[in-house]
Amino acid sequence: MQYVHLIGTIVYFAMLITLAAYGLHRYWMIYLYYKHRKEVPMPAGHLDPLPRVTVQLPLYNEMYVAERLIDAITALDYPKDKLQIQVLDDSTDETVDIVNRKVTELCAKGFDIVAVRRSDRVGFKAGALQNGLRTATGDFIAIFDADFVPGSDLLQKTIHFFSDQHIGMIQTRWGHLNDRYSLLTRIQSMLIDGHFLIEQTARARSGRFFNFNGTAGIWRRSCIEESGGWQHDTLAEDLDLSYRAQIKGWRFLFLPEIVTPAELPVEMNAFKSQQHRWVKGQIQTCKKMLPILWRSNMSPKIKLEGTVHLTSNFGHLMLLVLCILFHSSASTSTNQVTGGNPWTKMMLVDIPLFLAASVSISAFYFCAQKELHNQWWKRLLYLPLLMAVGVGLSVNNARAVLEAIFNYRSDFVRTPKYGAFCRGEVGLKQKYLALRGIVPYIELAFGLYFSYLLFQAIDRGQWSIVPFIMVFQVGFLYVGLMSLAQTSLRVFRQTQQAGLSTAGV
Repeated sequence: MQYVHLIGTIVYFAMLITLAAYGLHRYWMIYLYYKHRKEVPMPAGHLDPLPRVTVQLPLYNEMYVAERLIDAITALDYPKDKLQIQVLDDSTDETVDIVNRKVTELCAKGFDIVAVRRSDRVGFKAGALQNGLRTATGDFIAIFDADFVPGSDLLQKTIHFFSDQHIGMIQTRWGHLNDRYSLLTRIQSMLIDGHFLIEQTARARSGRFFNFNGTAGIWRRSCIEESGGWQHDTLAEDLDLSYRAQIKGWRFLFLPEIVTPAELPVEMNAFKSQQHRWVKGQIQTCKKMLPILWRSNMSPKIKLEGTVHLTSNFGHLMLLVLCILFHSSASTSTNQVTGGNPWTKMMLVDIPLFLAASVSISAFYFCAQKELHNQWWKRLLYLPLLMAVGVGLSVNNARAVLEAIFNYRSDFVRTPKYGAFCRGEVGLKQKYLALRGIVPYIELAFGLYFSYLLFQAIDRGQWSIVPFIMVFQVGFLYVGLMSLAQTSLRVFRQTQQAGLSTAGV
């Protein structure tokens, strides 16, 4: 048993040191952001006449938001004769009728708009985008997912950057339509703000690789085609194509000053489904592109940053291992390694854990909120729960990592959107429901496990680890309970509505 504890402690320290390294990388991102934040790019010239642009709208069962998206696109301040709109509609529900009606209506008004449909969903979103390219007439391809509402001036603000013939893609920053909907959407908005404002800006303006985020961006068509087109061997076709294009020498621009707002998932299961797809897709892309990156002639700084970028989601698996081994590391095994010296334990365990799991994450998201909001101090209250939710997602996301490692095939699962801005609206829209599976029960089990560890730590007077245990406990219980409660409530409402409908008949 002594050797088991020793092995567990060694693994624990290995995971902790690796996570601490990723934590230090967050500080590096913050440094690069502040170093380059004032280097706002300007167009090299002015495109006259304006080029033809094809706007692609990949849809799959988006009955609540399809019309909103199409209306936003037709409101773009761009000449009609220079704009082609492709509604890449793979839907199998009422969305088909909505799209057909809007396309007919807009064609009568002189818009060049068409619904592009396929006999199957091969390749999912990537397949739809690639299929749309066959009939696209634009030299530039703008892509917007169903939950986005681009501003009318987006094309006019971005298209002239393509006067530099080396620019292959322009990404705008995601904004939020419904971040005040609930505590969950507020946390999501902070996570997205940190990624876009700090990470994307730091990478883009320091000459490192960054990626197209799947939507709210514009591609030079020749960049897509010369880089091999949209491929569907990963669930992150955007990240995959981004690395292939940049390795070929294309330059990307990130414009955080231009914001394209989007609807955040309002249900925990929908949020987890989205996270699962993103994490799994990134690990798949890591397996595919990391060897190619290191064989390329890119500079060492690009290769190193690309390695950290593509491997970062392995941290979810490490965090889960850390959770499992937390008990043994916090008790006898730690004392065996440190000789029972509490100061040694604090230096080797508590402080690195604090730096890796708390300070670096807090600093990262704090900087984003401070840059974006005048009353940023009000958002600091959400930071502890943001960290807790990050921990609570570790089961869901570690599963995604393992599926990618072992090549477990899964479909591209869309994130349900409801066009909801106020509490209660989603309850009236029962068409789409994210599945919960067994993961919430595992999350609850971890929540109870850390509740036990919390009582044990208090009983033993191990006050230095109590705050960390509470973050883990709250995170797992919040994520697990929300997953079960939201689905159960939706099923109850569906059953209630079905009963009322039957009674009405």
